[in-house]
Amino acid sequence: MTYAHILGTGSYLPEKILTNFDLEKMVETTNDWIVERTGIHKRHIAAAHETALTMAEQAARQAMAAANITPADIDLIIIATTTPEKMFPSTACLLQQKLGISGCAAFDLNSTACAGFMYGLSIADQFIRNKTMKHALVIGSEVMSRVVDWNDRTTCVLFGDGAGAVVLGASDKPGILSTHLHADGNYKDVLSLNVGLGKPMDVEQALFIQMTGNQLFKLAVNILGDLFDETLTANRLEKSAVDWLVPHQANIRIILAMAKKLNLPLERVAITLEEQGNTSSASIPLALDKAVRDGRIKRGDMLLLEGFGGGLAWGSALIQY
Repeated sequence: MTYAHILGTGSYLPEKILTNFDLEKMVETTNDWIVERTGIHKRHIAAAHETALTMAEQAARQAMAAANITPADIDLIIIATTTPEKMFPSTACLLQQKLGISGCAAFDLNSTACAGFMYGLSIADQFIRNKTMKHALVIGSEVMSRVVDWNDRTTCVLFGDGAGAVVLGASDKPGILSTHLHADGNYKDVLSLNVGLGKPMDVEQALFIQMTGNQLFKLAVNILGDLFDETLTANRLEKSAVDWLVPHQANIRIILAMAKKLNLPLERVAITLEEQGNTSSASIPLALDKAVRDGRIKRGDMLLLEGFGGGLAWGSALIQY
């Protein structure tokens, strides 16, 4: 049997850091208020010259170096982003050109927001499992600082910028064991960025993230709990089989609830929220790369990845690293 195996990980974070104390000078908020409700202390903010493309390139090159492969080995590029370089051509095609390759499949996923990386990982897994492709580059890259209203204290304190990447390769050894994807458009207004061509819009409002935080929190806790049960049942495993939880970095209270659900101590949860904020589709690969590079996650460990975002959309992956 052919599995998609994680061969390498990579990441990129902008140099500029915006702390909660900086935000105190910008909007009506306090460090204590932000930390108590979110767990976030600071976040990285892209410089004027940095985009989803430039950050994706940095993360991709790092992941390929870790995987010991060259751009010419890549058969598929998927970039999950809600803040693309352009509407089209895709940021993935632009990255392909930056890497000096052509001919391989390349496309963006820009409609599932924070769940985008999970969707991209699942799609790449299918191509590798059916032996259509051998190596895939899956990236989450976001400049969320450009789509938040810096006058809205309920959203601007949450988000940060960055990119994370993984290289998947075909292997006969267990890697991605299963992926599980879901969506429910009935909750379309809970989290949205209403830029589009469907109807005339209030441009000022359309350019900013709209979020109903309390409702999203309750939905996330319930759907992720069910998702964990689904993932473990599909693989006939008990909670004790999971070595690491690598969650979407949205809110520390959600992460704590998910760790409790799995009976995992926080030492077994990859958390970057405190220093990076919510980087949307980049948050899971950023957390994974950090835990891999500092030696916490080791080969053979069982990982459970989960993400949720606009749609609502949500997904998980069980991976033997």
